[in-house]
Amino acid sequence: MTLPQAEFVGYDPVAARQPAPAPAGPAAAEPPPLHPLRAAAYVGASTLLALTQGLGMNLIATNIPQIQGYLGATTTETTWLIAAYMAPNVSLSVALIKIRNQYGLRNFAQLSLAIFVFASLLHLVVTDLQSAIIIRFVAGIAASPLSGLAFLYMLQAFSPARKMTIGICLALTNISLAPPLARLLSPTLLDIGQWPGLYMFEISLALIAFGVIYLLPLTPVPRAKVIEKLDIVSYLLIAVGFGCTAVALATGRFYWWLEAPWLGVLLAIAVITVTIAVVIELNRESPLLDIRWIASREVVHFAGTIFLFRLAVSEQSSVANNFFQNLGLLNDQIATLYLVMMAAMIVAALCCAAVMTPERVPAIHAVALCFLIIGSLLDSQSTSLTRPEQMYFSQACIAAATALFLPPAMSVGLTSALKRGPNYLLSFIIVFLATQSLGGLFGQAVFGTFITIREKFHSNILTEGILMSDPLVVQRIGQLTGAYGRVLTDKALLNAEGVALLSQQVTREANILAYNDAFLLIAIISLGALITLVGHVTLRRLVSGSPRPLHA
Repeated sequence: MTLPQAEFVGYDPVAARQPAPAPAGPAAAEPPPLHPLRAAAYVGASTLLALTQGLGMNLIATNIPQIQGYLGATTTETTWLIAAYMAPNVSLSVALIKIRNQYGLRNFAQLSLAIFVFASLLHLVVTDLQSAIIIRFVAGIAASPLSGLAFLYMLQAFSPARKMTIGICLALTNISLAPPLARLLSPTLLDIGQWPGLYMFEISLALIAFGVIYLLPLTPVPRAKVIEKLDIVSYLLIAVGFGCTAVALATGRFYWWLEAPWLGVLLAIAVITVTIAVVIELNRESPLLDIRWIASREVVHFAGTIFLFRLAVSEQSSVANNFFQNLGLLNDQIATLYLVMMAAMIVAALCCAAVMTPERVPAIHAVALCFLIIGSLLDSQSTSLTRPEQMYFSQACIAAATALFLPPAMSVGLTSALKRGPNYLLSFIIVFLATQSLGGLFGQAVFGTFITIREKFHSNILTEGILMSDPLVVQRIGQLTGAYGRVLTDKALLNAEGVALLSQQVTREANILAYNDAFLLIAIISLGALITLVGHVTLRRLVSGSPRPLHA
């Protein structure tokens, strides 16, 4: 996700270096509001851009089982499509901010969308995995600025007083809607055209977005020569480090962490390159990133809080969806659940925008954590008979928590960074992007690994209690082989088939118990965060006599 720099609250990094001109009157202090219809057009454009970027990323991740058949690859091999997309995407936002300031926003936006459309068109002629991975890499580069454009268009529609409340809430909600919407639309798109059907839809959105950018220009940002040679060196080092980390997190649990030596090599390269970039930035007069500020107590606190929450909400984006896939349910059978999640996000975002102020940030975060705890605890009681209808309320709580938590934290962080200047704003954006992009991948990797380990544990416990000398086990095997009795006359073969069917049931139950453990772990993490938040706010009140806006 790329976040805008100058348009958030009317901040201009070029003008910041100039003497402030004398105010010419009330009209010079604040631009006139947009006509309601034009403001609605900017909101619609923002939604379109956010969904174009979000669906481009999530349509593939959501349909890995279907795509692997089309490409003739295994699940593990197809996961490289996600890794190739995320490798450049997680770091490119670092460079995009200065590129926009030097070469102009509108030209850059149109060029990015043109490349995005071209990459999407190439998907239509791809029939092998290797070519698809290369094209996904290009698509990850081209799609990187779209979420930032979505932010800019949303903020363009509102007055400066509402940019940091309604604007941020709606912009973040649009981005959060993409994963459930991708799962909701996928069955229909696959029925229409299989793998090409997904990209025909993506191309259509990108072409419409291209026209929208041409018809609805943003307020131009003054250009300035801001790119230095060492900026390029630092960015390339950061890109290699973040990219290696993204690839390792996306593929590690499939190749398994201790079985593939190249995973360790990738992580070692990431540590080395990022460390070199940090050393370079610490010794520059005009650094690309202000490392000292990023390492300050306030920013580390903010980053840790956002990272922890991003880790917790991985429950909805990966764990809950994989739980139903493990039960044999497909996206079209879970469609109503996705509608409930989307509705909960929208309602929660509107409520957050209505009540959000800096003084209420701790209270809003406490409510979000309570929703997350309730939803995770309810999901931790799942069984093999659980269906989407039983998770409507719990998943709605988690969706609402997602929409409630991020806007207040981002608003407070942006306000703090803007007071310090453009370099601090850029550094804040890097912190936010790292916690969101890499945090999402880290959450999926952690919970995927945790579920695999717990499944093996529960499977061993369950199989220890299955003895062929137990009459109940013999009876169960007989029941399972009843359907095959007229086909298989060999008793030994019939018995072996019954044992295999029983083993499948044991594996399914072990998986369900592992997912329940993951849901419970998320509830415990959220409870710990809530206790920390309450303790922090209480301590601040005792020390200073008044609450201070906190991020956690």
